[in-house]
Amino acid sequence: QVQLVESGGGVAQAGDSLRLSCAASGRTFTLMGWFRQAPGKEREFVARIIVSLGFTNYAESVKGRFFISRDSAKSTVYLQMNSLKPEDTAVYYCALGSSGSYEYWGQGIQVTVSS
Repeated sequence: QVQLVESGGGVAQAGDSLRLSCAASGRTFTLMGWFRQAPGKEREFVARIIVSLGFTNYAESVKGRFFISRDSAKSTVYLQMNSLKPEDTAVYYCALGSSGSYEYWGQGIQVTVSS
């Protein structure tokens, strides 16, 4: 049984930083990503890491401000969010999988950025 537990969200001021964590239990994953969904909008890609390649990529809207990383020993993926903007306000979801597709999703965690 795979379980994902997200933590680290909350309320921040514009310009602040937050770090999201997603801890997985039950197995290891080769694809780890973050998505977000703002009110009234569709869920969108934020960042991902392909573990075997050490490859990361980001949505243009967060490039240079957000950084994805992982701790293989803890099967945990992180999203370091710097220079937060009000438009970063959303529910953030971690997604884990293998073979190029996401299989498991976190429950979502709220991030609210005030101006």
